[in-house]
Amino acid sequence: MARLGFALEAGSHLYPEPHSKSSSSAHRTLALFFLVGGLVLFVICLIFLILLWRYVKPRDIIKKLHPKKVASKTALNFAVNQDFFSGNLRTISYFSYQTLKKATKNFHPAYQLGRGGFGPVYKGKLGDGRTIAVKKLLLDKSQQGESEFLAEVRMITSIQHKNLVRLIGCCSDGPERLLVYEYMKNRSLDLIVYGKIDQFLDWNTRFQIILGIARGLQYLHEDSHLRIIHRDIKASNILLDEKFQPKIGDFGLARFFPEDESYLSTNFAGTLGYTAPEYAIRGELSEKADIYSFGVLVLEIISCRKNTDLSLPSEMQYLPEYAWKLYERSSILELVDAKLMKEGFVEKDVVHAIHIAFLCLQAYPNLRPPMSEIVAMLTCKMELVATPTKPAFLDRKRRKDDNISWETITEAFPSMSDSPATIQPHK
Repeated sequence: MARLGFALEAGSHLYPEPHSKSSSSAHRTLALFFLVGGLVLFVICLIFLILLWRYVKPRDIIKKLHPKKVASKTALNFAVNQDFFSGNLRTISYFSYQTLKKATKNFHPAYQLGRGGFGPVYKGKLGDGRTIAVKKLLLDKSQQGESEFLAEVRMITSIQHKNLVRLIGCCSDGPERLLVYEYMKNRSLDLIVYGKIDQFLDWNTRFQIILGIARGLQYLHEDSHLRIIHRDIKASNILLDEKFQPKIGDFGLARFFPEDESYLSTNFAGTLGYTAPEYAIRGELSEKADIYSFGVLVLEIISCRKNTDLSLPSEMQYLPEYAWKLYERSSILELVDAKLMKEGFVEKDVVHAIHIAFLCLQAYPNLRPPMSEIVAMLTCKMELVATPTKPAFLDRKRRKDDNISWETITEAFPSMSDSPATIQPHK
């Protein structure tokens, strides 16, 4: 009996109670469940990522949107940022930096077409034979990051008009930012107007250019789904095709304009000599600033001279001021280009265009007609009822406390990006 009692007592230690055994087993099962479940979830996620990378990677998206092979990281950047382009992603091409470098012979000076406020423009030829114009943005002047660059491209691709230069493609490769435009055979208007090349334009061609610029601005201001102010309308930004049809280019300073705003208060950006006084002095920007610049440009086209030429006698140096003096003396035809006078023109048509220019140059912005009215006045050749008021002339006498004076304006006017306004009203 003693041995049996000992055995029973010993057995009670070797075989624990049923409740203790069940609890330990439950813990082990729960741990195993979480382990297996975690592994299964991990495998599922891994398979999903592999499938996503294999079938929906950015390079495949680019190839579907654009059939040509894209081999640079630039294309991937654009694919990731395609939301900037909305529905216009299909309308432009994406070029590698090496492609554009080869097309322009390593951006050789002999291929340079001109130089804008934000960088040089080069002529190039692609492998398929197309001739292009490549604008190479200077980062120290454009100060554009990836998002700003893409936003500018989006704006250019969202506006399409026969009097606006067409963007073919772009490149964003490391620090390089390049825009590729259609090539314009007769280059920029300033080369002709300022006598840099020997090319005479008869009155019909000049009128065609004036009307085309007006129609392009009307589209930007009134007809586009985006209300856009160009801010840098000048002769060097008007390009001419093989038939001398004008196209407005260089949208580096362009601004979207809210529909419910009469003007924006902003820092000065543009080109001295073309800038409306209310914008240059007070920073009040509206479409009326473009209209003022258009008025200056019309006088340049008719007279075939720069808007500011300090080599001339003092009363002739500033074109709008000189033109108004001639108007007051009833001698406005003295403004007309001597070559045009020799070739002949319809006097009333030229006087009509000058009258419209004066309406655009009026001191008060609300007196300047909108571009739709200007186009109507140019095309209908109707009798002008409105009498222009005297244009606003800034005091051009130099003062010691002036940071910038109109007297300091030189032959080449640089375009200024958004920066603190430096033109101050004279007291």
